[in-house]
Amino acid sequence: MTDLPEYRREEPGAQPPALHPAYASTVKRAPHQPPIRLPHTLSEITGPSWDRSILRPSDDDLTRQHKGAPLGERIIVTGRVIDEDSRPVPGTLIEIWQANACGRYIHARDQHDAPLDPNFRGEGRVVSDEDGRYRFVTIKPGAYPWRNHANAWRPAHIHLSLFGPAFVTRLVTQMYFPGDPLIPLDPILNGVPDPAARMRLVAAFDLETTKPEWALGYRFDIVLRGRAQTPPLG
Repeated sequence: MTDLPEYRREEPGAQPPALHPAYASTVKRAPHQPPIRLPHTLSEITGPSWDRSILRPSDDDLTRQHKGAPLGERIIVTGRVIDEDSRPVPGTLIEIWQANACGRYIHARDQHDAPLDPNFRGEGRVVSDEDGRYRFVTIKPGAYPWRNHANAWRPAHIHLSLFGPAFVTRLVTQMYFPGDPLIPLDPILNGVPDPAARMRLVAAFDLETTKPEWALGYRFDIVLRGRAQTPPLG
């Protein structure tokens, strides 16, 4: 036992199961034994701290990282990082990575028939401000095939990694776009059992964030722990 305060545990159904046969690769990697519940110790409830000195000038704008502009639809993604009690979490390191507008990553294993964009690396990072807010400018990613099953396509999505105030607030997840017809067909998203939790992974179009004649805006708030936690997705 420990006298240290613990973060609230996730509600049942908020996390996808380790074994989800519709997501084919989980059949090979899912553990065969039930997880062991461990108490939160000092190493879990404290963690790394970040400041903006680790950021490069264009880390928050993926459209300005090269000499030319990338191809595709420019978008703005913004939101707040909050805790289980809706309080802002400042100083959170948020890293993103994504496919380009044609649905291709800069990765040796991504060899499907779509072009790479020499002006788009597909990665960025920011640190949330005092109100927990963050903002990226990027290109809307394209859908891509992934061979999980016959004619399988991943919906457009952005991967996010967050380091909050403690290691137990570490979160890796994905953000989807509203109205995407591939969302109901995606085994990864539908691995989250709770329909309400699944909807927390879909961004909302935000006219206030939209910049006239320049870029559409999307809002994606992220909850690090507790009942309304943003579900983790690898």
